[in-house]
Formats: sequence, C-alpha cells, structure tokens
Amino acid sequence: MGAAPASRDSFVARSSLAVDGRAVALYRLRALTPRFDVDALPYALKVLLENLLRHEDGVSVTAADVEAVAGWRGATAEPEEIAFFPSRILMQDFTGVPAIVDLAALRDAAATFGSDPRAVNPLVPVDLVIDHSIVADVTGRPDAFVRNAELEFERNRERYELLRWAQGSFAGLRVVPPNTGICHQVNLEYLARVVEERDGVAFPDTLVGTDSHTPMVNGLGVLGWGVGGIEAEAAALGQPISMRIPPVVGFKLTGELREGTTATDLVLTVTELLRRHGVVGKFVEFYGPGVGRVSLENRATIGNMSPEYGSTVTMFPVDGETLRYLRMTGRSPGQVRLVEAYAKEQGLWHDETAEPVYSEQLELDVSTVVPSLAGPKRPQDRVPLGAAKHAFRTALHASVEAGAGARRAPGGSDPAVPDGAPDSPDVASALSFPASDPPATTFGGAPEPPGADAGRAAPEPAANAPRPTHPVPVRLADGTRFALDHGHVVIAAITSCTNTSNPSVMLAAGLLAKNAVERGLAAKPWVKTSLAPGSKVVMDYYERAGLLPSLEKLGFHLVGYGCTTCIGNSGPLAPEISAAVEEGRLSVCSVLSGNRNFEGRIHPDCRMNYLASPPLVVAYALAGSMDVDLYGEPLGTGSDGRPVTLRDVWPSSADVQRAVEACVDAGMFARGYERVFEGDASWRSLAATAGERFPWSETSTYVRRPPFLEALRREPPPLADVRGARVLAWLGDSVTTDHISPAGVIRRDSPAGSWLLEHGVEVRDFNSYGARRGNHEVMIRGTFANPRIRNRLVPGVEGGVTAQLPDGETKSIYDAAVRYAAEGVPLVVLAGREYGSGSSRDWAAKGTALLGVRAVLAESFERIHRSNLIGMGVLPLEFAEGESAESLGLSGRERFDVEGLAGQEALPPALTVRADGRAFEVRVRIDTASEAAYFRHGGILPFVLRQLTGRGGA
Repeated sequence: MGAAPASRDSFVARSSLAVDGRAVALYRLRALTPRFDVDALPYALKVLLENLLRHEDGVSVTAADVEAVAGWRGATAEPEEIAFFPSRILMQDFTGVPAIVDLAALRDAAATFGSDPRAVNPLVPVDLVIDHSIVADVTGRPDAFVRNAELEFERNRERYELLRWAQGSFAGLRVVPPNTGICHQVNLEYLARVVEERDGVAFPDTLVGTDSHTPMVNGLGVLGWGVGGIEAEAAALGQPISMRIPPVVGFKLTGELREGTTATDLVLTVTELLRRHGVVGKFVEFYGPGVGRVSLENRATIGNMSPEYGSTVTMFPVDGETLRYLRMTGRSPGQVRLVEAYAKEQGLWHDETAEPVYSEQLELDVSTVVPSLAGPKRPQDRVPLGAAKHAFRTALHASVEAGAGARRAPGGSDPAVPDGAPDSPDVASALSFPASDPPATTFGGAPEPPGADAGRAAPEPAANAPRPTHPVPVRLADGTRFALDHGHVVIAAITSCTNTSNPSVMLAAGLLAKNAVERGLAAKPWVKTSLAPGSKVVMDYYERAGLLPSLEKLGFHLVGYGCTTCIGNSGPLAPEISAAVEEGRLSVCSVLSGNRNFEGRIHPDCRMNYLASPPLVVAYALAGSMDVDLYGEPLGTGSDGRPVTLRDVWPSSADVQRAVEACVDAGMFARGYERVFEGDASWRSLAATAGERFPWSETSTYVRRPPFLEALRREPPPLADVRGARVLAWLGDSVTTDHISPAGVIRRDSPAGSWLLEHGVEVRDFNSYGARRGNHEVMIRGTFANPRIRNRLVPGVEGGVTAQLPDGETKSIYDAAVRYAAEGVPLVVLAGREYGSGSSRDWAAKGTALLGVRAVLAESFERIHRSNLIGMGVLPLEFAEGESAESLGLSGRERFDVEGLAGQEALPPALTVRADGRAFEVRVRIDTASEAAYFRHGGILPFVLRQLTGRGGA
C-alpha cells in the first residue's frame, strides 16, 4: 500500500544503494547534477525533489516540475505549482473522527451514484492517534488517571465505536487507542521512520497531518506539515497535495544554551523572532554550526511550534544527533543504518560548514537566550522572565478594564478582550523588550541574569499605576480558606506534546519539585495542578528517577496521556473558585507547558494564559500568582520559616543531564510501544460493527451523517456571482480557528447546548465541541460561538452573536443564519489580518459553509484555514494591499455583491465587490489549479466523489 506507480524516470535517477549487504532501490538526486546544483538546495527542497522524481508520471508530476525544483535559487515572483505525494497521513481524534465520518458519507454517496462503496478506501497509510478526548476532570489525587480514563470512555463510547468500525472497514487505517500518548509524540518516538522502504525502494519518510503541530517531526528530519481534515482525506484517497514551491528561510544557529535556560526558552525566542520576521506560508530550515549542539528533543520542540509563528514546516537536517535519538527510542539497528546510508548518499546529511541557497536568512546565537514565558494571549508574545511581573501588570490593567466594560452574550463566559477583537489593545506590542537579551546565568546562587534588569527598565505608565485588586473570600469544601484575587494562577498544567516529549525539561520539573518539597513548600490551594505526559515513557523515567512522590506532593498527579489543558480539556475548577471569579469578575490565570494560550481556549474562567517550561509551571504553582518577580521574590516560606526563592530550588544543567543519562534508555521506548495498537480492556471491549457502510443512528448525539454530499449533482454547477449578501460577522485581526470553531466547553444557554438538551443530553454529559465534531448539528451551532469573540456588528458584546439585518436585532449567529437561509440571503464574513490562525481545524470551514457563508473578505489568511475554506467551497478573498473594511468606509450593514465569476471558465485572479454602490477590487486567494478545481466542484469531497465515480471534470 502507498507505493508509487512506476516513475517515467526521465532523468535516469533510479539506482541502487547497498545497505547491510543488500541492495535497495532509490531515486538518486545527484543524477541531476550535470544540469543543476542540487547540493546547494535546502534540505526540505531536496526531499520534495526526490518525491517528484519518484512520482513522475507525466500528468500529476512532469519533467518540468522536477526541473523547477532542481533549478530553484530562491523565491520567485510566480513560484511553480507542484504536486506532493506524502507517504503517510497522521490524524488525531478531534480531526480524525470528522474525517472518518466524511469517508463513511463518501461511501454512502458512492453507492447512491451506483459505484462500489469500497472504492472509497485510503490508498496511503493512515495512523489515527486518540489523544484529544481525555479531560482533566479529576486532579490532585492518586486515582486521577483511572477516574479520568473511565469518564473518557463513558463520554466517548459512540465516537470510539465509529473508530473501531473504521479500523476494521478501511484497509490501511491503524488506530492508536486512548491514553497511549499524544499523536506528535507517538509520531516522533515510534511512527516516524526518517527513511522508509517499500517494495524494495527507499525514500524519505514524509507525511501530512490533521493537526497543525505535525511539524514537530521536522526535528527528526521528516518533512511533514499540518493540513485540514478534508485535505488529508483527499490525500489519503490518492489525491496529491497541490502547492507552490515555497520560499525557504534559512535560520543559522550558533552557540549553545547557557546555564539556567531550557528548550522552552529557546522555542519561545525562536517563535517571537520568526513571527516578527514573517514566515507564513514559508518553509523554515535550520543550518550552521549551532545545529549539532541542539538536541533532537529541542529540535522537535521548535518544530512543534511552527503554527505559532506561521511557517509551513521548520526543518532540521539528519545528522549524528538524529541517529542517537533513533537508537534511544528503540528503532532497530538496521533502520538506523538505512537512515545514515541513505542520508549521506542523497546529500541529506547535515554539513555544518555548508551555506545552502535560501530565499531569506536569519541568525541566532543560542547563548543569548534567557528564561522566558509567553502570554497572556498569544504564543509569540514572549516575555523575559525578569520582566514577567512588569508585563503581567501592564496586561492586567487592560484585562480588568475590558472585563468591566464588556457585556456577555448568551452562552458566553466571563468577558475579556478576545484574541481577535477589533478594538482590543495589543498589550505585547506596547512593550519594548530587546530582541536578544543578555545571556542567562544559573539560578543556583549566581548573579541575577542581566536580562532581568533590562526587562524591568522603563516601566509602562500602566505598570506604575496601583495594581488592580479585588480579593474575594473563598472557603473550599475541605474547609480551606483564602482570598482569590486578580492575577492568581488557578491552573498549572504540565501538558502538551511540545514539552512533554523532552526529558530534559520534564526531569527539570521533577527535580525542582523535589527540591521544593525538601524545603517544605506546597502549591497554593487555589491552583489546579495536573500532569499529562505525551507518552507513557515519561512516567517510566519519572519513576526510575524517584521524582513522582515529590510531584504528587505538589498535586502533579498523572491525569492522562493526552493534550488535556492545551486543547481546552482542563476540566472544571472547584465550584467555589469559579463562583469567586464570577462574583469578582476576576482576571485569573493559567500557566501551562503547552503551545496555545488563546483567550477562551484553556478555560472559560481564565482570561490570561501563559506558556512556560515545565519547571516554571511548577514554580508558578508554588507562587500561586503571576504578580511575582521570580528572580527577586520568594516562592513561599520553607519549613524552617525562611523564604525560598526560585534560585534555591532550580536544578543545575548538570543535575538534569545526570538524571537524563541515568533514567532514560531505549528499553523504555521498546516496552512502551510494544503493544501500541492493542489498547486497554475498555478499548478491546468496545462493540465493533462490521460492514462496508457505517450504520448511522438517528438518535446519536455524537456521530451523524453530514449533509455535505446530500442532493449532489453529477456534474459541477457553473461559477456564479454572489448577489445581495449580508455580513454575518465582522471580525478583527488574528481571529483564530478557536474563535471560529471552539474546542472547549459547551454552554447550557448556547445554541449547541439547547440542541443537546432538546435531545435528552444532560449538562454534565455535554462533553466538548471537540468531542462532538462527528455531529454537524452541534458543530454548526457552535460556529463563531467562542465566548471571547467580538463581532463589530454588535459592539461591546462578547460571544457568538450578530445583528440580523436590515432591522439590526441581536441574535445568536446560528439563529441569524437560519433566518437568512429561509429568506434566501447569502452571507459573507469581514475580517482583518491573519484570519484563521491557530489549529488546523476543518470545522472552522465546515461550520462557516453550513451557515451559508459564500465568501470571506480578509486582509490576510493563515495557510491552513484558507485551504480549508476552499475545500468547503467558500471563496477566500483578500482586500487590496493597504485596504481594509475600515479604510473603505464599510459599516458591515451593506448588501454585498461579488462580481466577475459568472460565465467564467477559469477563476479570475481578482473580482469586484460592490457594497451598496461602493465598488472595490479584491484578490482571489485560490492559488493553484487543484484549489481551483476543488472550488469549482463545491469543495474537495464533491471533487473526490466525482473523480472516484467517473463524474465531472477537473
């Protein structure tokens, strides 16, 4: 399965390579060297070039495509379109369940068209890892993991039965059961091969994944990136990924991390630099003498954050460090030898003296990295730890002020300025921190890092003002009393594949906990602490290191092997704490070792969210507040009555390294993944329905046949203009897919909550939007339902509401869309820059389409969401450079016409928009011929169905 058809091999590139005394075939890149300087290509483009050589068929891939990549010398004005055939697909359950639902619906539609339903079957291997459904309901007690796993199966039985059916019905689909690990960490530690061999042919391991953090595997030298679920479905069914040859940003590394800094500090620094530089839609590739001094685990941490700075991939080349990691994680000696031989033969082995050709270049001396965190609402908003208290106070003023002035829409939560609010102050951009702070020194008794002084200099006026305070008395069920105030940390979570894949930062957290417990410190009683590793191996080396008792003493008990807090599955706070937050309209905080901190994502009660390394998560649990200078103020009082500071408990790099060397070995990984696909007794006991078509249940509230393919015509309709459209929502900058399609809590008084109540689901069983993605009835009602989103049509109100035009009555976005549909009125969305940033969430596009939105007019789009919109037949349009809804004087209450489509055989590059007589030009952001074909068919699913059944042209 997944083997490419025989290549035309126009360049006579097929050859052989001797490995372990046997010959394997390969498509040799140096066959092109008489005409092209292949050695000068970036690593990632060499992988793409091999992919083209191996798939050259004269149709999807031509000799001209091969020559375009082989002759690449940087970005061009009109980059060539090429086809990419990934060797495998990676899914997680939040995106995987709707993908399986779509494939099941495609089988039904194929039968309706008179074709064999079995024609709908993955042609490329698919791995689906169930990692997003575990919720940190129970924390801080020894049975937390067992109880949370029980609750997970109680809630998700219908979804899991669908996956068991799919596992048996679709050839080439493997499912990794719940509580095995996070998909990206499982991919890094087990699934990824670096070099694959099929049917006697060796080639680079490549993939696309339905989660935007798929580039984590780039740290291993594997080319892969995140795509929308519907695009991944098409790839699994044999459709190529259409793309233009990307610009490649070379990022030169020199130096190495200094004492007192962690991989998290490095990745937050890189995130800030790359987001500032601008890498959306580009490849980033690391090179130079510093690469060899960056551990594989740290490389993976950097790659994981690719969507936070917007790059498609963040590649590291193969080198000796890659081989070390493969050995450590239990890959076979033969596989390691294949990787080394292939990489060296193909020019994919890293040469630290080489200077490949890049489109753009950056450089970082890693020794300048200082301890950092990011927040309070975006992962690229890095703050040096020494400046954290100052930055927090500045942000707190804005948060408290916004919370006091905003009204809450039905189904909303505590108000706060959302990530995408048009009128929200950008707190981070108002702060002036140096791009490169002075080197850090050790916390253990050494002088304070100079970067801390620099960060505290020249405080903002807001930071000099009195700190907002509003203490609310709380008495917990066990009798504990305290006052909860603005800035208190109510969630401290060691979670997410980003950092739990890295033994050095995980062991640093455990060592810090041990030191803190020995000094008599405890987590503050208002902090909900949790530990959710990305794989079972973490608990093995914690146990061997003897660190679990200390972590558990501070409340960091195992809650599950999954994303938990980072995806919004943080579970409930103590009801007394939530009541205090509501009563005092408090701006309370979360600190997590994850990759996402958008408002409304982590927990409805947390307006301010910070990303930090695992040891800093423990430190903030001890401090209990963001309003603390961890360099100069104590974490608490020790058992001897003396104050204990961070430098008193911070482990040295030598301590951490000794723990890694003593407690992490290949045997742990071999044992941990020995029976990775078997699952526990609960998984094995699930009923697995047989049959080529899924037996839908009309009473299911989790899994329903989607309406995307209903009443589908055999031929695609002609292009048509949009006439008389109304604006459903007018949104601001950096609106994320979390705002468009939230993954977290379903509120009782939301449209989705009302539907569930009407269908007999009690509030305690609502689960989350992410878990309900197999049910379009819930998801369409949850589109634009994030409690933090602001729609300019209803100023001063937060939540998923709009003004029903022309009368202006305030309604939920879903109810307004239903009325517009009944009246035959098409809809558009207006937006600012970076529309659709964040997770690769296909329901952000599916829900948009089902609400009746025909076009989105934005200043710019994030790559994956733009692709998803096209995949659902929604037209992405960009305002002309320098123009916006505001600059054009739009009110959002006009009627919109989108002209220039009707009668056209090909999509034009620009269209005219008329808004009550005002006309302006917009750019059509359909960038490739494949995207144009998908749009012409009304989306990817209709296109694939017509291709599989021989209906309709491209």
